[in-house]
Amino acid sequence: MAQTRIPCVLMRGGTSKGAYFLAQDLPDQPALCDRVLLAAMGSPDARQIDGIGGGDSLTSKVAIIRHSLRSNADVDYLFAQVIVDEPRVDYGQNCGNILAGVGPFAIERGLVAATGEITTVRIFMENTGQIAVAHVPTFDGGVRYSGDARIDGVPGQAAPLVVEFEDVAGSSCGALLPTGNALEVIDGIDVTCIDNGMPVVLIRAQDLGISGYESPEQLDADSHVKTRLESIRLQAGPRMNLGDVSQRNVPKMCLVAPPQADGALSTRSFIPHRCHTSIGVFGAVSVAAACLIPGSVVADLACVGEGTVKHLSIEHPTGEFTVELRLRDGQLVSCGLIRTSRLLFDGAVCIPEALWSSNPVDCTE
Repeated sequence: MAQTRIPCVLMRGGTSKGAYFLAQDLPDQPALCDRVLLAAMGSPDARQIDGIGGGDSLTSKVAIIRHSLRSNADVDYLFAQVIVDEPRVDYGQNCGNILAGVGPFAIERGLVAATGEITTVRIFMENTGQIAVAHVPTFDGGVRYSGDARIDGVPGQAAPLVVEFEDVAGSSCGALLPTGNALEVIDGIDVTCIDNGMPVVLIRAQDLGISGYESPEQLDADSHVKTRLESIRLQAGPRMNLGDVSQRNVPKMCLVAPPQADGALSTRSFIPHRCHTSIGVFGAVSVAAACLIPGSVVADLACVGEGTVKHLSIEHPTGEFTVELRLRDGQLVSCGLIRTSRLLFDGAVCIPEALWSSNPVDCTE
């Protein structure tokens, strides 16, 4: 039976993997577009067996990209989290890992011309209205993927890709500290609610009766801890100007503990109900920012150091994530990080013609 073939690139961005589309290749009706993305990824199904999703929230992600008409951006990037086991697509957040693949994709698709050894791609993040600048390694008119950079959570080495952010504080909640306070008490537990690119609720692991060094598998199996986290999350949502978050993936919940290695802090983050095997890009940026705020739940736990440029290593279950924070007159002005990406597949994803019959092509031909 004929199916609709949609041009698609599968890329690894940082420690995530997702499907990258040009906006012009998807339906322009939001509800139909959601159904197309669900079908492409294979949701709702725990294994996503009938789509290209990997049965995990880290591999069930989509980037929708278009040429930007803005004077300060080259491309517009809309991130979509396709829920694995629900018929739902969430646009309420950014994804910094998938962001790492946007610059390379823009060059691969001819939206931006490669220039020299580093090509700068200015990216407008539609989800939150901020600009990110990706410095993409290039060679001979194309993207250079090989290199000697390593990031925890990804095997092997690849070319380093630097992403810089300015003015991401309050991107979803309207303020760096959306409640107006460095410390809140919810269900009798001290928490810090922060948004420096990702709404996050930080909790000292010891306040929940655990060490904070448990494995993701142990935490996923701890129904008591997860129930308490969800109760706090649901109450934090309105306080953070996010409204009812029962059907949203934000805010993220993050357990913190003193560093185990040479980092600034040890973390266990949830997205939002499953423990992350590492930590998301913007989640790490928000956690790092909280380390600099007097009175936060991490202020007395974190090892920060001196200087106006701080490199904070945020430890997570599979390694660490270093965030660069720049201060001016004691105020946070920008942040940056090193990621890597790789083109995995360039072709077309097929969905049933009955779902969307725009220019159907028989994928068996």
